[in-house]
Amino acid sequence: MARLLPIASGKGGVGKSVIAANLGLALARGAAAGAAAGAAAGAAGVVRPKGRAVVLVDLDLGGSNLHTFLGLRNRHAGIGDIVWKRERDIAGLVVETGFDRLWLIPGDGLLPATSSLDWFTKKRLIKQLCALPADFVILDLGAGSAYNVVDFFLASNEGLLVVRPEITSVLNAYAFLKTAVFRLLSRSLPERSPAREALAEFAAVKTEGSGTSFMGFARELAGRYPEGAIALERLTRLRPRAVMNMAREGGDAELGPRLSAIAAKNLGLEIAFSGRIMEDPALPASVETRTPLVESNPHAPFSRGILDLASKLADS
Repeated sequence: MARLLPIASGKGGVGKSVIAANLGLALARGAAAGAAAGAAAGAAGVVRPKGRAVVLVDLDLGGSNLHTFLGLRNRHAGIGDIVWKRERDIAGLVVETGFDRLWLIPGDGLLPATSSLDWFTKKRLIKQLCALPADFVILDLGAGSAYNVVDFFLASNEGLLVVRPEITSVLNAYAFLKTAVFRLLSRSLPERSPAREALAEFAAVKTEGSGTSFMGFARELAGRYPEGAIALERLTRLRPRAVMNMAREGGDAELGPRLSAIAAKNLGLEIAFSGRIMEDPALPASVETRTPLVESNPHAPFSRGILDLASKLADS
């Protein structure tokens, strides 16, 4: 079964798609640890670990552009063809990227009405994504906390949340996680059940500063209702990661861990802060030329951050 890695953010403009494209290539190249070590040591001919089979999936429904970061044209069938039933199996949408061991499933293919999917369609897509013959399936999601985004983020217990070095971005990321926790618990409880009604009542009251976290409430729910135990078990397995993009030297270093602290206090979630990807003047040119920076300049600050992140993912 493929390892799903959804990439999301509390709001747009944080660089999700450029991270997805470069991270996918780093994992496919097996350059994660090797290139990073070579950059640090200034050495040539470093033996690199074996690459993984990686499928990038553009799930920014209604705003897909992941293909542009790989230098591809938008001329292939995409997720919209699944929605419009022109294609039954998502495996039929996989296209080559020109990079070894890296493939792409394009987005909506410029078809309308793909920005909102019913729950049955999302479940079917997730099942097919898990069945792809790949080591990693990276999901480039849309921005914000719409249920389309949240449901695909919750398809894995180790989704990646991208933030910028701004307190507003951190707070937006926290709001996303809060919505994800509520959605996970709600989907784990029967409709119109007393347990789900209790959850709705709890979520309707501001919990920040109350001393009660969502995890604490889930434990109470498990003690009161049999179905609450299922919800608690699913929440306990959820361990998202966070990464700071466009980081600067100096004062923003504490913002990433702050997200982990807020989530632990108010949600009861353990967030693994997976590092900082530095702001890099070389990145805009790579986007303009539609060439991943880890390909054109693997020693650039941005590339080193991506390679370090890929190494952590590959080793976990």
